[in-house]
Order: sequence, then structure tokens, then C-alpha cells
Amino acid sequence: MNKTIPFAPQGWTPERLESLSKKTYIITGANSGVGYQATRILLSKGAQVIMLNRNRQKSIEAVIKLKTEFGEACEISYLQMDLANMATIREAATQLLNTVPRIDALICNAAVAQIAKQTFTVDGFESQLGVNHYGHFLLCGLLFPRLEESHGRIVVVSSEGHKLGLKTIQFDDMNWSHNYHPNKVYSHSKLAQMMFAYQLQNRITAENKNVSVYVCHPGASNTSLIRESANVITRITWSLMVKIGLAQTAERGAYPEVMCATENNLEQRAYYGPTGMMNFGGPVGICKLESFVLTPEVLTRLWALSEKETGITWPQ
Repeated sequence: MNKTIPFAPQGWTPERLESLSKKTYIITGANSGVGYQATRILLSKGAQVIMLNRNRQKSIEAVIKLKTEFGEACEISYLQMDLANMATIREAATQLLNTVPRIDALICNAAVAQIAKQTFTVDGFESQLGVNHYGHFLLCGLLFPRLEESHGRIVVVSSEGHKLGLKTIQFDDMNWSHNYHPNKVYSHSKLAQMMFAYQLQNRITAENKNVSVYVCHPGASNTSLIRESANVITRITWSLMVKIGLAQTAERGAYPEVMCATENNLEQRAYYGPTGMMNFGGPVGICKLESFVLTPEVLTRLWALSEKETGITWPQ
């Protein structure tokens, strides 16, 4: 399958949303960028949204801004959690399980990208793999029982960048200590996220669990993700893309993840996002799912390694 637009001709847009009252969404990295815009869209339809963010002050400011827009009664809150620190992930998950009786969708939105020099998480993982993949792997596993009770969803926000690296997992050097390259390592981390999602689909089917899993990408969206962490050349390239109009707004970048969190009758073995030129923007639909993403032996090996590294054995 190459590209299809199920909601032609304009693709999926928030106009399709009905009331989301009494539904609860948890989203990582939601105090700015695409995650913030996804939160706005969900709140506009009456949902409860809980943001899991690293930065306390930015989270407070985001909550104030959202309450100003949607009213004091809107159900927006945040928990401080750092995907680069597994202890904080476990603490946040425990608090959520103790206080949130229903989770309709967990949106794995947060990411770090194109880190100029090799850095490590608190737990010793290369930072992009640690945050983008291992952190979300642990969070999803800890919240999975509540998601199943709710017949909920997991939405994995990947990137078109997954196509630009090795097209497999570098198992012999997961931290890229011998060949670190900011863009290739980012591609590695986003590919790992996708492989996790599709292997989770396999496990859910085999074990007859009640959770749906969707994978999407935001296209080229004008956020601070690259500007905050990349080297000078990457920042300049991105700035030029924005200036000549190749990057869409963060709000439009949020459409795929909101669709995957809310829309009924979507295919799960699919890859959603903008379908325009180079998938940078355009109508949101189904993009080509590359065969290397679904290599069975790599999916199985990555899952086993991820359980070992994060110290979690997923519910059987």
C-alpha cells in the first residue's frame, strides 16, 4: 500500500470529532508543539487530558493558557515525568493507576531529536533511544492493565525519519558509541518505536487483549523539537524549510495523533500521517508502511531486549 486518504478529499480533520465528554487522554510532551495542539483539540471537545511533561514551569504555563482559552472548568492537568528517568516514569504511572479509573488513549508524543553529541539518560541509555523508545515502552507497559480495562488505545507518534537510517536495529551497539550520528540515531529511535508498536499488535492478537495500537507521524511541523537540540547545520536547514513553506503548522501536525486516539474503524496494521509531497504536509491519511519495519526476527529481539533494559515484563 502506498498512500490512501480514507476521508477524502481533505483527509482527516478535527471537524469529524463529536463530543469527547467523559473520555480521558494521557499525552506525553504536551506543554508545547504538536502535543500542546493535540491537547487543545481534545479539550475543545470536552475531553479530560492529563499531560506528562518534564518541565514543571512550562507545564504550569500551558495549563494556565489552556484554562484561559477553554475556561476554568476544562479538565486539564499535568504530572511531572521525565522519559529520560525510569524512576519518574514508574512514579507517574503509579499515581495515574491510583487516581485515573479510565484511560481511553495514551498518546506517546514526546521526543528528542537530532541531539548533536552523544548523551545519555539517567539510566545509561543513548538519549534519543532512551527517551523516544525505552521511556515510552516502560510507560505503556505500566499503564497497559488500565488501558485494557478501558478497551483503550496506544498511539505511537513516530517520524518519517525512521526511513533515513539503518532500516534495522543496531543490536551490537545500541548506544552508538562507535558510530554516533545525530540523524541516524534519531532514525534508529523512531524505527524502534514503530517496531515496538507492531510487535505489541502481534502480542495483543495472540493473547486476545482489548487494546488497540496505532502508529502515525506528524509530517514536517513547525515546532521547537529540532531547534532545541540539533547542530548548527541541521538548525539552518530546518529554518530554511520553515521559511519556504515546507513545514506545516504544529496544529496540523497534531491531526494524525488525534485521529488515531479518537477515530473509529481505523486499520491498526497501518501508518498514518500527512500524504502530500514527501509526506511533509497535506491531507491526513494512510502512508506507505515499509516492509523493513515489520521484520519478524528484529521485532521479537527488540521486544526481549526492551523488557530486559527497562526491567518490565509486560502483562501476559
